[in-house]
Amino acid sequence: MEDEAEGRKRVTPFWRTLKSRGELNPKYPGGIKGQTRRLRAEGHRVIKRGKRTFVKEYENFLVRV
Repeated sequence: MEDEAEGRKRVTPFWRTLKSRGELNPKYPGGIKGQTRRLRAEGHRVIKRGKRTFVKEYENFLVRV
């Protein structure tokens, strides 16, 4: 978020990192709403299960090193 606030074009996409089983992290800047907005803008489907929020079919987007 700091990089964006400073007008930098290249920003590390922190919103793409998820907790286990594809759960969103409420501690990220913007909270769940902010992370959801960014992920949906990239074409991901975000779903709620009870009080928790997940990226649907996140396994299809995992980066294997």
